[in-house]
Amino acid sequence: MGIAADFGSHLIGVAAEQMLVPIYTDMTPNVSVTLMDDERARVESDLAAARASFVSTVGAGNNVEWRSDISDPRRFLAEQARAADLVVVGRKAGGDPRDGGLGVSPGAAAMECGRPILVAPPKIDRLSAKRVVVAWKDTREARRAIRDSMPFLQRAEEVLVVSATLELRDRGAEDVVSYLGRHGVTARSVVRAGEISSIAGEMLEVAREAEAGLIVSGAYGHSRTREWIFGGVTHDLLQNSNVCLLMSH
Repeated sequence: MGIAADFGSHLIGVAAEQMLVPIYTDMTPNVSVTLMDDERARVESDLAAARASFVSTVGAGNNVEWRSDISDPRRFLAEQARAADLVVVGRKAGGDPRDGGLGVSPGAAAMECGRPILVAPPKIDRLSAKRVVVAWKDTREARRAIRDSMPFLQRAEEVLVVSATLELRDRGAEDVVSYLGRHGVTARSVVRAGEISSIAGEMLEVAREAEAGLIVSGAYGHSRTREWIFGGVTHDLLQNSNVCLLMSH
């Protein structure tokens, strides 16, 4: 709600959950009328609880809207993203139980929504973006993330464009600083040179040192399958960041 209020935006709450159909061992669905009615009632109760939580948090008003459906939550969220500039999702802590019904993973949202994704880590209920770290690599995803995050960057007191390279200078990052300056953003380049074992770890360390509340990054520059298998910057940031992430694919 804080972001919507700051920018005078329309806020849409979204939730969906699929009905679970019992399956026998021979893979034949059990679709008795009683079971289906009970399952529908359970899902409708979950969605009503989600709506009540949303309303109790943000209140009601002309700029607040609620949308829900009994359907696949990933697909429903991607469909509703057509009405949004920004999709906000939460990230559970590593030890938290998975919500297989209502939950949508941030990685899936980044890949499928076609919009920038703002990911809130556990225990963060308000975005602080006075200082922002931009994780820079000269890729399509990073360039898009910078453009998508411009409203936040223009309001920040300081923006650090951070690149990890073997060189002592990154001309691409310097170009980004100049570009941001032409859009009224106070930014400077930070180069982390040498062999770096974890790019994501380096970005998180810079954010910690700068007391930044937001990291801007491209998402899944490599294929998502490769990141699942071998790991990658997007995967590591989503798993480990204790500050908000704004990502674009």
